[in-house]
Amino acid sequence: MSVDEDYFALLDRAKKNLPEVIESHERFSLPELEILQEGKTTVIRNFIDVTDVLRRDPEHLLQYLLRELGTPGNIDNRRVVLKSKISPGLVSNKVQNYTETFVLCSECGRPDTKFYKEGRTLVLECEACGSHRPVNVKKTIRPKNADSLKVGDVVQIFISDVGKKGDGIGKIQEFVVIVPGTVKGTTINAKITNISSKTAFGAITREEPTK
Repeated sequence: MSVDEDYFALLDRAKKNLPEVIESHERFSLPELEILQEGKTTVIRNFIDVTDVLRRDPEHLLQYLLRELGTPGNIDNRRVVLKSKISPGLVSNKVQNYTETFVLCSECGRPDTKFYKEGRTLVLECEACGSHRPVNVKKTIRPKNADSLKVGDVVQIFISDVGKKGDGIGKIQEFVVIVPGTVKGTTINAKITNISSKTAFGAITREEPTK
């Protein structure tokens, strides 16, 4: 047998011994979010399951969602409670945006990544293929004057804190809203009575929130 014939015989034998599928790199997909609305709140029931799959700090994802959705919220055991009624589609879209920004490698599409600071730049490093990329956070752009808070508006607000004078404090859009006579941890309807820069003042009302 010639050297060439010997080579091809060994190659054929090696091919026969190979498994049919050596490795599969299926496209990563998020677990399906279990989102439901309880009264005037929105709940992600499997929030911690999602962060476990993404290998990210639950608090990091929570703060991203609160900022993007413009609502207060908190982690409650393995779920997240958002203090506003938000469509499940919008919540899912924001979680997907987070995954693409902070988790998935832009080169191989794998979720096997970690991020770290390099100076002032947040860098995503892929443990699967070794690539690096800066994390570019897409800012939510709201049209000017769209849905802007106005005097006379009735808003539903979650009182997240209490000021030194005992007045309840919450947040709507980019405004800090002060509502006297309210208790921390409650959700109330308030009528906006005055606005100064990024601070608004309100009074408790029984009126329904302005649509």
